[in-house]
Amino acid sequence: MTENVGVDLGGWLRANQVSPGDLAGIVVEPDGSVAVAVPGGALATTPGQLLPADREIRPRWAVWSQETARALVAGGVRLTTCWDVAAVHRLLSGGWRADPAFAWACLHGVPADQIPSPASGQPDLFSFADEQQAPALGAAEALQAAELQRAALAAGNDRGIAVATARSESTVELLAAELAADGLPMNRAAIEGLLADIVGLRPRGPGDAAEIRAARDERVLRHAPSGVIADLRSNGQVRTLLAAAGIDVPDTRAWRLEEFKDKSPLVAALLEWRKAERIATTYGYAWLDEALGPDDRLRGAWTGCDGAAGRMTASSGLHNMPAVLRRAVIAEPGHLFVRADLGQIEPRVLAAVSGDAALAAAATADDMYLPVAAQLSVDRPTAKVAMIAAMYGQTTGHGGNAARRMRSAYPIAMGYLDDADRSAQAGQDLRTYGGRLIRMSGGAGAAEAESAGARTGRGRYGRNAVIQGAAAELFKMWAVTVRARAAPLGARIVLCLHDELLVHVPEDRAAQAAELVGDCLAETARRWAPGGPVRFIADITTVRCWADAKG
Repeated sequence: MTENVGVDLGGWLRANQVSPGDLAGIVVEPDGSVAVAVPGGALATTPGQLLPADREIRPRWAVWSQETARALVAGGVRLTTCWDVAAVHRLLSGGWRADPAFAWACLHGVPADQIPSPASGQPDLFSFADEQQAPALGAAEALQAAELQRAALAAGNDRGIAVATARSESTVELLAAELAADGLPMNRAAIEGLLADIVGLRPRGPGDAAEIRAARDERVLRHAPSGVIADLRSNGQVRTLLAAAGIDVPDTRAWRLEEFKDKSPLVAALLEWRKAERIATTYGYAWLDEALGPDDRLRGAWTGCDGAAGRMTASSGLHNMPAVLRRAVIAEPGHLFVRADLGQIEPRVLAAVSGDAALAAAATADDMYLPVAAQLSVDRPTAKVAMIAAMYGQTTGHGGNAARRMRSAYPIAMGYLDDADRSAQAGQDLRTYGGRLIRMSGGAGAAEAESAGARTGRGRYGRNAVIQGAAAELFKMWAVTVRARAAPLGARIVLCLHDELLVHVPEDRAAQAAELVGDCLAETARRWAPGGPVRFIADITTVRCWADAKG
């Protein structure tokens, strides 16, 4: 590699005929320098050189994984776009494992069952010492891996959407690194007050914590029959407690107990206790001390893909925060949140990916369940049940009866789901609209050896995964579009929650940002489903506190 950290990177890229959108491999070296590789050569430079080159040339930086983005973001460098080899490997091959050695080996035809696991203790692609030793997997190899992936995607998807999906999946990893670094604004006094109201004051020590826990339990046990005690954290003992109070239930699931809460103070107190107990054990003071920084930002690790259907994931409870705690998610002074939530996204995605013209016509409405209800000759709640049952494979009960009407009304959409169901039951891998592999195979004869119930369950998973996966791809393409377009306004995405975006923006630009978020959805729909008749909508509101956003 040419060691020339003083060279102007933008000029060097132009000299090597790199144009906007062309791939350029980069890795961050242990000493903090950045290795760059293009087809015409390689050099070492500083992270600071990346930003002007990024703005002037706009290459698509080929990186091995989000680890590169995390290192650069920590140094104040935020790239515009990238090609993330790990993210694209998961798109092409499914599953979670995507370390550089594994991705490199798969691209070069090494059978997956012959690639050692990093935890196996066997020699891997980094440690082979013979004449077939693998390359060091630096910037040049990242560039080569990206080029091979791009060619594979272009060859395997006649709609051209797979390459676009790979680009957005890669850029989402940049966003994930930024989300982890920036954190979610939270008001410390507000969250401390909420926790005190729900679980009690912060314990002064183990003894105090035990007393607070016992007091929380007592608010339930005071309603127990005389002489009956129980450990509320034991489902078996709770069933015995309920039976002593004349409530005989096969299990203690919340939905089963709901019907008794208005008749039994014991059940009502138990359900409230469970909410408080969940917060105390998962979102209590220990969580707060670990996840909330001194700058009052709640931080967790983010990934662009869950390794299955492709949804984003986050640690530190960012994806499962109880609604009551949203009252403490408050924009910083001088800022507001733009909250945007995709509406009826999975039914609209089904209309788009299946090509069902009748369902696409329904998706032109603000509330697509209304035209679906008219088509099925049912009320709106039943139409919603029918749609959800169709996508999740429910065949019995009210949902199953309603779903059967869908077959005559929307045969193309139902055929699309049924094909995915049958393929999954047979152990055949699926691909989403954007090209993500969803693994359903378990080896030769595996599907035949399973029980009928297991095959049926896998079929239900498959029919939903192709829709959920496509919806996740659309959402992430929208998110990276918002990330790019909103940056000049000083706005940053601070939360991606399933189908919801939370954007932190200076107050004087909030109205402009809200309009921009809607425009980005329209732009995304045109790129994701070019010429498609399906209309995608979002509920967009501007709020100071996340809890104030309705929906």
